[in-house]
Formats: sequence, C-alpha cells, structure tokens
Amino acid sequence: MAAGVVRVAAIADLHCSKTSQGAFQPLFARLSESADVVLIAGDLTDYGLPEEATVLAKEPDGAAHSCRCRPRQSRCGIGESRRRPPDPGRRRPRRARRRNMRAARRRHRGREGFGGGFGCRALGPWGETIIKQFVHEAVDEALKLEAALARLRTTQLVALLHYAPVQETVEGEPLEIYPFLGSSRLEDPIGRYPVSFVLHGHAHRGQLEGRTKTGVPVYNVSMPLLTRTFADRLPFRVFELPVDDVAHAQPVPAPARGRRATDALAS
Repeated sequence: MAAGVVRVAAIADLHCSKTSQGAFQPLFARLSESADVVLIAGDLTDYGLPEEATVLAKEPDGAAHSCRCRPRQSRCGIGESRRRPPDPGRRRPRRARRRNMRAARRRHRGREGFGGGFGCRALGPWGETIIKQFVHEAVDEALKLEAALARLRTTQLVALLHYAPVQETVEGEPLEIYPFLGSSRLEDPIGRYPVSFVLHGHAHRGQLEGRTKTGVPVYNVSMPLLTRTFADRLPFRVFELPVDDVAHAQPVPAPARGRRATDALAS
C-alpha cells in the first residue's frame, strides 16, 4: 500500500449461519490482501446466536495461510462484537503502513442507525406510545451519530452505519418496508461535518450508490447486493483515502462538498 493512503474495504450483511464453515475464508483472504482497514456494516450473523458467531470468528483463521498481511481493525455497524483477526505471521506491516492504520482509526465512526422512513414520509411521534418510542429511537441514534462525528479530529470522516440515511440506496426494495430500512434523520448530522462518504448495508435489494442532500456519497455495501451486481467478483468494495491531514485537523461544522474516495471494486 502506498504511504499516505489508507485503503478501506467495506462489506455488510454476511449473515453467517451455523453451517457456514469455510464459506467466508476466500472472502477474508482477499479482504486482507486488498485493504489496510476492514469495515463491516452489520448483520454478521443470521440470528445473533453464539454458535453462528463462533463459526464466523474462525473464518479469518482458516484464511490466514493465504493472506499476505492482515487488516488491523474491523468495525461492525449493528452492535455486534468487534474482533481483530490474528496476524498469521507471514509478513509484518511496514512503518508507513502502521502509520496509515493508526490514522485510519481516528477517522471513522460506526453507529447502527435506525429505521423510520425518509423525507416527508418519515414516521412522526404521534399515536400510541410504542410508535413514539420507535421514533425516539431513530432520533436518539441520529444524535449519537452526530456526537461521534463531533469527537473526531480530522477534516475527512467516514460514517459507518447499518441502516440507510437516504432513500436512494434502498430503492428496489418493496415500498412497504422502506421505514424499516433506514431513516433520513441520520442524514442531518452527516451534512454538518466533513464526511467523505457513508457506508451501510441492510437493503439487500437496494441500489449501490446515492447521495445526501449536501452531496456526500452513500454506498450500500450489502453482500447480497454486491454478489448479485458483480457476479464475477468477490462481494466487497475498496476505497482509498489520503491520511496526511488526519493528525492535527479539526472537524468543520459545515456540509461536505466535493469529497472523493477512489473506489476500486475487488477483482
């Protein structure tokens, strides 16, 4: 990897089951070769069972024999436990690579997000108590996302969610389930900070890309969507970001415009 650049691999919705032994080893091997940082936007397992988590936890180990170097950090977007894959000992990262990964840890924030719908059709806090609680959860998640973004000391940020912050990337799903796939309340805090791009999953039949109203790119990295769209490639995306401004820059409370991430689909 080039000095001054961090390569971020992203995927979501692995839905590992109790019978998935070995199914993800080629994926983890290629992820390790392709990126400095791996971001997983939630739904790692099918039902959240300990047995499923045990199966998934062994997949990076099984892939280790074919990996040149392991990513040193992974994040999950839906409250599932983080796990740093072990170093297979094949090759240690160079000093520049270590600097890149330390910088990367300071430049992205993960929140689960929540549902509620989009725009003028978003659910409002009216009616029964349970409906108001649903809306309150969406508002609370948006506030937590804003607080997380505000704590990062960099002019470039990556927002990691599970639920979509815009309707564009869920289009293609049945209209009836839009309220359960994301919330436009998550879009507002993204627009107030210099977010380079947003990653999410959850919408298996959605669209690959969209934008917030302030122009921030939003990428749906759901594995079923990527598998269906790019049948000849492993289902993850890789983005490149410069790291030279990370250490001392301050967050800017203004909409991000013109930020670019170089996207290289895994071949």
